[in-house]
Amino acid sequence: MIALETRSLCKSFGSLAVTQDVSLAFEVGWRYAIIGPNGAGKTTYFNLLAGNLRPDAGSILFSGRDITRLDVTSRARVGIARSFQRNNLFPDFTVRDNLALACALRAGTARVFWRPMRQLTSAHAEADDLAAQVGLTEVLGTAVRHLSYGSQRQLEVALALACKPQVLLLDEPTSGMSPEETSRMRVLIADIPRTLTVIVVEHDMDIVLDFADRIIVLDYGRVLEQGTPAEIRASEVVRERYLGKSALGYSGGHAP
Repeated sequence: MIALETRSLCKSFGSLAVTQDVSLAFEVGWRYAIIGPNGAGKTTYFNLLAGNLRPDAGSILFSGRDITRLDVTSRARVGIARSFQRNNLFPDFTVRDNLALACALRAGTARVFWRPMRQLTSAHAEADDLAAQVGLTEVLGTAVRHLSYGSQRQLEVALALACKPQVLLLDEPTSGMSPEETSRMRVLIADIPRTLTVIVVEHDMDIVLDFADRIIVLDYGRVLEQGTPAEIRASEVVRERYLGKSALGYSGGHAP
């Protein structure tokens, strides 16, 4: 069953074609990684999926429904959530209040900004559950500005999950992290329920090869290759154009 699909998607900035005739289908519950060199069009494609950009041509379907013209907020309501490469948090709010606010807004709580946060009882309960899911229970009462960078990224994922999405877009979830923080994020992503379709843009090939059911390689705005991790590792085209022999553990002879 297809959760999200793009058909002949195109996007240009002036004379520069950044997304060129990209047709992809994302199955319900599968894990996808989008990789490619800098300038390959990964972020632009993500922005098109999330609604931050409008395509010049082509269409985007969510569960068979055409959502091409829906904005970011409308796509979040139908079931697409995104975490960003840079944190987008309320730094003076606690972890619990950041999450409770996201839950209250999703639920449509009236005039949430004019009510004391302590009155959002159900939202706080849900916030506590989300914090436990991403490993932030011990810092629920901590202001976001005092969290480590890795914990802030964990909170970003929790905020995306607060939308109760069916498709989760994760943009460079381990960017700038220490090895220990990266390890925690790997566990977090692996534990996301299989009811969600997860699409990740990521440079860390260890994470990509470990996490993804399918890998999509973009190059100059086009789909260069797609397949299982084993198929991508074995692809001569991908090795030559992007990954390189060392990135795939290649030391001569046949690809593993």
